[in-house]
Amino acid sequence: MTRKAVEMALAGDSRALRLCLYRILWPRRERPVNFKLPRLQAPGDAAEAIAALAGAVASAEITPGEAAGLAKLVEAFVRALEASEFDQRLRNIEEWKDRGGDSRTSTRR
Repeated sequence: MTRKAVEMALAGDSRALRLCLYRILWPRRERPVNFKLPRLQAPGDAAEAIAALAGAVASAEITPGEAAGLAKLVEAFVRALEASEFDQRLRNIEEWKDRGGDSRTSTRR
């Protein structure tokens, strides 16, 4: 049956093409969330953002599901910042080590 639908779609049948495309690419079911998320620039901003999400759920401005999705976005932002900060610290250590690092020598007795 699937092969026949694909054959019909390839032959130009618009209904068969629509059926095939809907099976491959699901139509978007989410609506845009009309919520102003506080500006995120540092990991500490996440607490304010989560508090704003909780307040928006409490006032029925957004649904709990929408808040959960936005909270994942906030969490991903924090992880990205932490990864960036870790990378910068590692680069600083490598540069310091390349410049000679610690002048102390390790001797064991």
